[in-house]
Amino acid sequence: MASVKSESRTLHTAGGALRPQEHKERSEILLEGFQIAISCDPPPHPDEFPEGGLVAWTTALGSFLVQFCGFGYVTSFGVYQGIATHKSEHLTLNIYFPPDFYSQHYLTNETTSAISWIGSLNVFLMTAVGLVSGSLYDRGYFYHLVIAGSLLQSFSLFMLSLSKPDQYYQIFLSQGLSLGIALGLIYIPSIAVISHHFRRRRTLVMTFSASGSSLGAIIHPIMLNNLLNGPVGFANGVRISAGLVSALLLIACLCMRTRLDPPTIPVNYIAATRKCVRDVPFIFMTVGSFLFQIGFFYPIFFFQLDSIKHGLGTTFSFYSLVILNASNFVARITSGFIAAFTGVPNLTIVATISCGVVILGLTGLSSLASVIVLGVLYGYFFGLYIAMVAPLTTTLTPDLSELGARMGIALSIGGIGSLIGTPISGALLTSNYTWWRPSLFSGIVSLAGGMMYIIMRFAFVRKQIQDKHITQLDIRVDNQPVD
Repeated sequence: MASVKSESRTLHTAGGALRPQEHKERSEILLEGFQIAISCDPPPHPDEFPEGGLVAWTTALGSFLVQFCGFGYVTSFGVYQGIATHKSEHLTLNIYFPPDFYSQHYLTNETTSAISWIGSLNVFLMTAVGLVSGSLYDRGYFYHLVIAGSLLQSFSLFMLSLSKPDQYYQIFLSQGLSLGIALGLIYIPSIAVISHHFRRRRTLVMTFSASGSSLGAIIHPIMLNNLLNGPVGFANGVRISAGLVSALLLIACLCMRTRLDPPTIPVNYIAATRKCVRDVPFIFMTVGSFLFQIGFFYPIFFFQLDSIKHGLGTTFSFYSLVILNASNFVARITSGFIAAFTGVPNLTIVATISCGVVILGLTGLSSLASVIVLGVLYGYFFGLYIAMVAPLTTTLTPDLSELGARMGIALSIGGIGSLIGTPISGALLTSNYTWWRPSLFSGIVSLAGGMMYIIMRFAFVRKQIQDKHITQLDIRVDNQPVD
């Protein structure tokens, strides 16, 4: 039998000796005079982002579907209760896009204010629960959160279909409390996981994911409108909607994958909170988010009613919201490309200031042309702002291991603004429909939020310059010869 010879050789490639930093490794084994080359690819370093590939793009698709079923479904509450309309003792609005299904058919014993708390709590919990889901995401519980949140959302919608007429607590628990918690569990993890796969394209992919909510804002209301007022009725209509949402969330859970391991030492959230308190750009971003969200929901809730009160017709008023949401979708698709040239902070400033100006312009709404122009403009700038929320928080986060916690803090504080903003606007509107009051209030407070973002940008640039000087100083000190 021929003897087997093995010997160590210098690793090499066709171009010469293999350097340690190259990706390919070769080991050579001599067996009976024949040379067998074995190649292996070492796993990529965590600092090297794939910036694409099957796993990365399927994760982005899964995040898109979560937004479609999450915030996109929340906006359909107008079909159930009519967040874009108002009902008073002087006027009852029954338009093609049925705004008062609960108040007219299902919860006839409840006031409009009591019914509106279902949707308000839903939106607030979607952001407030982010404090919990963000911290758990940072600790490596991504799959637990998205699976539990998806199951809870499916369960909540099917329980809603079992709710009986005039049983307020059943709808409040299923649609307000349970569904809000479910959306809060999956919202931040589904956005933050994109940072595992993309760095250079992170903003572009995050804006693609955010566009799912605006597409859902178009499809879900139209679908529910036809289901609830068609032959299938409330119970079966909600079940069909729940079935669609459940199927899409199942696909999303199968698509999304993490890449980076959680930190070996868990993040100290007390220390992370202290960092946020001392982080001046982050503070101004959070204050800006709070102020801006007090005002920027006003057109979404009252735009349709405003057009009706100015005699533009009920059918067109329904399509005014479709125009707004369609422009919103276009904005989220294009925002990533625009941010690549302007930068995320600059685009956020443009979006917030423009939204404030358009809200002030709502005082001049009086004709069909003004509704179209204002709807297109506000929908577009509103979409730019929503698309920039996650990328801006990521940009201001120096340590991505704290991204979930920072997102939770920023979104929960901003959610408080959205919780109180619309009731204030409704109180200023009054039953006499004095439109200039809520428009003036919402526009001014939105512009104040935009000013906070401007200060944030200057503070962020100054911090970057300081960090750069400190780094250069450290390099000079390290290069000094040792005596």
